[in-house]
Amino acid sequence: MKKFVLCFALLLLAVPAHAQTRVEVGVPGLEGRQCYTAEEAEAEQAIKIHSELMVIALNCQHMTPKGWKNFYQQYQEITARNSSMIANYENILITYFALAGKPNPERAFHDLRTNFANKVSTDAAQMRPDIFCATFAPRLPKVDKMSAADFKGWAATPTGGQTRPLCQ
Repeated sequence: MKKFVLCFALLLLAVPAHAQTRVEVGVPGLEGRQCYTAEEAEAEQAIKIHSELMVIALNCQHMTPKGWKNFYQQYQEITARNSSMIANYENILITYFALAGKPNPERAFHDLRTNFANKVSTDAAQMRPDIFCATFAPRLPKVDKMSAADFKGWAATPTGGQTRPLCQ
């Protein structure tokens, strides 16, 4: 099981961020923040969803029902179709980590993404593959049918599960 989780962590580290890093430091009053704006919370939720979809697609691609689009192919198409939105979310979080004082904001972002994928990988490793896929794979066709606005709306819906509190 540890091998399974490590495999996904290494895969995530090998995948570069979609975006060019734009870090705008020196914004008065924002340095050293330990909370998220609504935009940053949305960005984290979107990256969490995207990371979860990747793990689901990789784990379940061999269990795609006959007549359905391969789950990993769906994930790739979702990623390609939403690449500019995903890149923007990545930039938002990398900028947040820079403002929060992280010495390597891009590494902090990749660590966050890896933690999200490891959580889903651990859940998958603790379930039988057929049960995991029956439970989670339907998310891929659901997201595949979403417009960018629908995906953004889903990411913007507060879940209370973000890694940092919202700024007051």
